[in-house]
Amino acid sequence: MSTRPAVRAQDSTFRAVLGSPHVARLLGGTLIGRLPTGMAPIAILLLVRAEHGPLALAGLLGALYGLAAAIGQPLLGRLVDRHGQRTVLCVSAPVASAAFLLLPATGPGRHPVLAALAVLIAGLATPPLEACLRALWPRLLPDAGRRHAALALDSGSQGLVFVAGPLLAAGLTAGAGVLAASTATAALGLFGAALVVTSAPCARWVPSAPAGRGHWAGPLRVLFAALTGTGVALGAVNVLALSLSDRHHAGWLAGVMPAALSFGSVLGGLAYGRRAWPGPPARHLVATSVGFAAGWTALLSDPVPAVALLGALLPGSFLAPLLAAAFQSVERLTPEGELAEAFAWLVACIGLGQAAGTALCSLAVAAGPLPAALVPLAGAAAALWLLRRFNHLLPA
Repeated sequence: MSTRPAVRAQDSTFRAVLGSPHVARLLGGTLIGRLPTGMAPIAILLLVRAEHGPLALAGLLGALYGLAAAIGQPLLGRLVDRHGQRTVLCVSAPVASAAFLLLPATGPGRHPVLAALAVLIAGLATPPLEACLRALWPRLLPDAGRRHAALALDSGSQGLVFVAGPLLAAGLTAGAGVLAASTATAALGLFGAALVVTSAPCARWVPSAPAGRGHWAGPLRVLFAALTGTGVALGAVNVLALSLSDRHHAGWLAGVMPAALSFGSVLGGLAYGRRAWPGPPARHLVATSVGFAAGWTALLSDPVPAVALLGALLPGSFLAPLLAAAFQSVERLTPEGELAEAFAWLVACIGLGQAAGTALCSLAVAAGPLPAALVPLAGAAAALWLLRRFNHLLPA
């Protein structure tokens, strides 16, 4: 029997998903609305430096934003599950945007406490667009095959936030000043949230009755802890790239190396979503974690820039499949009435890991290239150990 029709069906999966009603709009709106997550750290840094503030203050404010966003996501996700997506997004997005608009007026260099308050509000009020989108997928795409492809597209596209976001913030600052960067950060967040809020699926989405507190969290604690380790690896990349660029006198590497990681993630997401892979998501988590951890070993030898790019591309190619399998596991383990909060916890744990990875790698750089390169490998290896050791707790 010929398999050609099946191959054609698989080849059209992404087209079919993007052609489904509302999918392209929700994916695009979520991506645009999340750009402030990638823009804010560099916009804050450039704002403080423009006022001749200390680099330590800029780093502290950037870390505060990341920590506040990680804390706010599960809280807002719980509110989504209780009161609906529209209500939460219509409040959180304007609050976050207003905080970004007010930040330059605080004068971070002269009034760091006021600036910290604005950054704290912006982080806490970050609209939970990722969690909302993933809670919508089962209703938008009841077919498991299309949902698999959608989750791969979703996870692969997220890397674009951390490529386009910093480049956009830096470009706007260089061309039009720090005020323009802060304004664009606020406007894009509001515009992306508006695209989601005004969509029919978001308007129709109503919270389901909760199935009981906490019963879904047991096995997911293992997954969340493992993804914290994944976040450590991701958080170390920017520091590691900057360190390598300094040692090899290749300033371009500081931006291109994180971009290579994200590009690898996009390619991996496309490859993962093109077909249905054998085995349950729990098995996919282990397999992709092996590749993600192994990829970081290329950076242990303080490589030349070309090899360093490969050392970022390799683990990146396993990142989107790893995240897509994690999304599927959360969906299988969580009752519908708790989905937004569960996905928000996943986002928060990765964010906390990223903050820890940035801090650890910043400290390790002083000890030499090998300790710095060990930080992402250690985070990825810890994630792999957890997923292998407790794999039986995850859905088969």
